[in-house]
Amino acid sequence: MAQNEERLDVIIFGASGFTGKYTIYEGIKLLEGLRWGVAGRSREKLRQTVAEIEKKADKDLSEVPIITADLKDDDSLKQMAERCKVLINCCGPYRFYGEPVVKACIEAGTHHVDVSGEPQYMERMQLEYHQRAQERGVYVVSACGFDSIPADLGTVFLERQFDGVVNSVETYLQVTSKIPHDGGAVLHYGTWESAIYGLAHANELRPLRTQLYKTRLPNFQPRLKDRMVVHKASFLNGWWAVPFPGSDRSVVMRSQRHFYDTEKKRPIQMKTYVAFESIVQVLAVAFVAIVFAIMCRFKFGRQMLLKFPKLFTFGYASHEGPTEKSMENAQFAIYFRGEGWDKEEKLLEPTDQFKSPPTKKIVTKVSGTNPGYGATCVALVLSALTILRESDKMPGTGGVYPPGAAYAKTSLIEQLSKNGFTFEVIKPPK
Repeated sequence: MAQNEERLDVIIFGASGFTGKYTIYEGIKLLEGLRWGVAGRSREKLRQTVAEIEKKADKDLSEVPIITADLKDDDSLKQMAERCKVLINCCGPYRFYGEPVVKACIEAGTHHVDVSGEPQYMERMQLEYHQRAQERGVYVVSACGFDSIPADLGTVFLERQFDGVVNSVETYLQVTSKIPHDGGAVLHYGTWESAIYGLAHANELRPLRTQLYKTRLPNFQPRLKDRMVVHKASFLNGWWAVPFPGSDRSVVMRSQRHFYDTEKKRPIQMKTYVAFESIVQVLAVAFVAIVFAIMCRFKFGRQMLLKFPKLFTFGYASHEGPTEKSMENAQFAIYFRGEGWDKEEKLLEPTDQFKSPPTKKIVTKVSGTNPGYGATCVALVLSALTILRESDKMPGTGGVYPPGAAYAKTSLIEQLSKNGFTFEVIKPPK
């Protein structure tokens, strides 16, 4: 126990990277009163990063410990993990760099959070390390950034407000800016790289899930059908919506599976969409998506996408990432349309079916600013803090979880609401 008392509360690993820098910046306020440090491969780069953030935040960071750890050196990773209670891992793509850090944390008895949006990585970590994490009393929670935190905890929020049994949820992601687009990047290269490898290896998911879940979920009725590939979302002032290819659905469905397995709760069916203001935007995005999907299938195509991100995204992805100005003026909203039954219509077993069609509807919304980096880093730091403060409200004694399953019974939604996120009911149930 003496060793544990000497540990730092939090270490931000990969602190000199793009996401790491913004995590330090948000951490200055959110980690106030706690003992925290930064870690990475190069002490000199970390010093420069801390000095840069110190100037930007106008805050003395000279006492912040700097720890060196290299992804190619397992001993250095374990030594780093042993120095803190919770590790915030900002080193992606996690498909390549995530596992050694997870492994080191579990062996060191240290909790681990990251911002992965890579289903293959997240589900493989759950398959291979869940039991060991439980034995060691360690929580490993991925997808702790935008857009998975709003999607997964937004679904938890909708259920809280519904007061009945939710059958299905459709989500619509809307990203806008308070200023005209300046022609610069919207995505950092790291996000682009993760997306390329995620699509290229999407065929890994089915066998992974067969191993992860030995039994299939019951076939719940009525089935939530897919909408037309392009359709108008009337409640979004006629914006055009298309299916959203991100990891939101896979993250939410893992949480729903957890609730079904541990609490016998009827799981929600889910479909995700992203909305655009004009049909021209939809066509442009569709063109990029088709080219992207074709090129991801071939090694040469992937190499070209990685080498020329600006060319293949019309400048929307770059090594430099978005400017401070464009990030600060970006806003996001995820709308949730839920349907289900009133609490009076109870089922004896979660596998039972309702005799009548859904009788109740609700629309909720999660919104905020600077989705890619500001909101992501706030959610990431608050996810780490929640483990520190409320692990007694988290499932079991540890394990590998998506955020909805991990934090459903904690105050994370309330903490997010105090720090730039808004969770609200747009149309209450009828």
